[in-house]
Amino acid sequence: MIKSILVPTDFSEQAESALNVAAQIARKNNSKIYLLHVLELPLHLTDLMSSNNPAPAPEAIFFMKHAHNKFEEMLSAEHLKDLDIEETVSFEGVMDGIIDASEKNNVDMIIMGSHGSSGFEELFIGSNAEKIVRTSKKPVLVVKEECDIYNIKDFVYATNFDDEDRDSLMSAYDFAKLINAKLHLVWVNTANGFKTTKDTQDKMHHFLEGMHLENHTLNIYNDVTVEKGIFNFADSVKAGLIGISTHGRRGISHFINGSLSEDVVNHAKRPVLTFRI
Repeated sequence: MIKSILVPTDFSEQAESALNVAAQIARKNNSKIYLLHVLELPLHLTDLMSSNNPAPAPEAIFFMKHAHNKFEEMLSAEHLKDLDIEETVSFEGVMDGIIDASEKNNVDMIIMGSHGSSGFEELFIGSNAEKIVRTSKKPVLVVKEECDIYNIKDFVYATNFDDEDRDSLMSAYDFAKLINAKLHLVWVNTANGFKTTKDTQDKMHHFLEGMHLENHTLNIYNDVTVEKGIFNFADSVKAGLIGISTHGRRGISHFINGSLSEDVVNHAKRPVLTFRI
């Protein structure tokens, strides 16, 4: 059961799509939605606002009124009628604001929109969604366009079938049941990490012992990279959702090792649901 959802918004089309997905889940589960807008003000204005100054600067008042008007416009949508939605503004950076709000409100998941990024933009900036996926202890569902979450019939979860991924897999399985989708577990076999079919099948069955999963398939898919394998396998089963776990590497470790989950979030056209190991 999903009792509460955090939806960060910059009032973009992608953020509206994320709120729409959150609304679908909230309406069926009687969930509360925390709608968060992060105001990245100049440092001197941020200090004034965070110190509860009784007379904030006119510029800060302007930005607050603008955010309030955008909230009103967004929340006037018919599909949000009668939902429990609490709007809030943060003056922290985007990443800190979202992570702090998710922990303060003890939400069950974060749903956010993303433009994605590629090339030099990805190398030097990355997307906000990528940063949240890397940092959040809560599951993060990233959407890039309008999505009917309850019309998704097939959900691909990529895993290496290591024991550390058991909890994440169970969370993915629970979400698959929530939206009534079939869960397709896939191991992507590449030349660099090649394993025989027998060894992989043995590992799969050992991993799943005692988990009692229903409505799922086990799959081995060969491709040149794991990322391409996930996308191509998802295409082959016409999946509407991709799931993957992340170690949440940060700093120099992240720079050296990279993160498959972040690459998948950035490059996927489908919604992607990530889980922190």
